[in-house]
Amino acid sequence: MFSLNPETTALVLIDLQNGIINLPLEPYSGDKALSVGKTLAEKFRKAGAPVFLVRVTFSENFPDVPPRNVDQPAKYPEGSYSPEWDQLADGLKQSGDMVITKRQWGAFYGTELDLQLRRRGIQAIVLSGIATNFGVESTARQAWEHGYDLVIAEDGCTSFSQALHDMAVQQIFPRLAHVVQSQNIVLK
Repeated sequence: MFSLNPETTALVLIDLQNGIINLPLEPYSGDKALSVGKTLAEKFRKAGAPVFLVRVTFSENFPDVPPRNVDQPAKYPEGSYSPEWDQLADGLKQSGDMVITKRQWGAFYGTELDLQLRRRGIQAIVLSGIATNFGVESTARQAWEHGYDLVIAEDGCTSFSQALHDMAVQQIFPRLAHVVQSQNIVLK
């Protein structure tokens, strides 16, 4: 078991939204990542610890996307995503949860996440979501750079391939965080 203080620990769930959870993902489905996220969120709420739900979205015609002058630019649909694409998955958000909107992979840059965590006296973050090696890894790196202690719920993370997930979980996360299974996270 991995025991955490609910007074100084927050849960941060990355991109558990309609347009992402239904993508082909590995090693776990989007529904599995969502289920783990919901279970963790309920555990945190019961302990009185804050829950932060992070979603990614962009303006119509995508003027606010990250730079596309790269070898493999992201593909965006003509005009905009569907209106429900950026909505959090059904049943995830509950009263008192904080929603953070980002426009890049990581949840810290250009958002109020750090401010809201610090105002609540948060020192440790439990992190999971989609995609392991993009949004979760970028947020983990930024959290570590901001001085937060990190716990990553491996079974609540998934990506676009097993290899991408494994690279982050086996090579990157252990240098930034404790990597555990969600059922082993205890708040007391």
